[in-house]
Amino acid sequence: MTLTHSRRTFMSVFTSVAGIAAVQTREAAAQTAPIAGDLGWLDALRGRYKQVYDYGAYDLSSDPLPPLRFPRNYLNSARDTYRLESPDVNTAVGVSAPAFPLNASDSLWKKYSLGERFKIIDPTTKQPAVRNIYLDGGEFSVKALQARGTVFWQCQYALDYWVGRFAENTGRPAAEVRADLTGGLNPGVRIVPSHMLAIGVAQDHGFRYVRP
Repeated sequence: MTLTHSRRTFMSVFTSVAGIAAVQTREAAAQTAPIAGDLGWLDALRGRYKQVYDYGAYDLSSDPLPPLRFPRNYLNSARDTYRLESPDVNTAVGVSAPAFPLNASDSLWKKYSLGERFKIIDPTTKQPAVRNIYLDGGEFSVKALQARGTVFWQCQYALDYWVGRFAENTGRPAAEVRADLTGGLNPGVRIVPSHMLAIGVAQDHGFRYVRP
């Protein structure tokens, strides 16, 4: 074999190996790169005690008691029993389709008549609520739990479902409704790719599963 031929063979092999390595590198990057709705934020929740509450099928209208009493009671118990609070205790509230109003701002409640649509009565007016009655006011509220480290998430699939329903019912363009719903969630709500995926990933991160 001539020296020239040897060099050509070497370069051919080197190019093939380099090409394979480049493809593998791109594939690895694609698998690890964050995407919209990425769940990497769960990595930061490293408390000794952790629970995730599955409100995926929770009917807000059928429960006469505060719906967020479950994470509140857990946080109080951890505090009173073990003297532990956030960040040593982590809680997450996962919301899908039926419990969507939990994550909706007052403006969405009013614009899309969520109280009437979901049969939720405002205890003050005794009429279908035109504000998020769960958002503020008292230790069972969204804001009170968020102040104690609770993370609320919203399923993207459920959001897509309501975009379609609200667009159909109101006659508004779907793109307009989508912008409303995405931009009108309560501050701090995280949109996840799907509720069920987030439940599984949370459990992988050490969260115990609770279905209220």
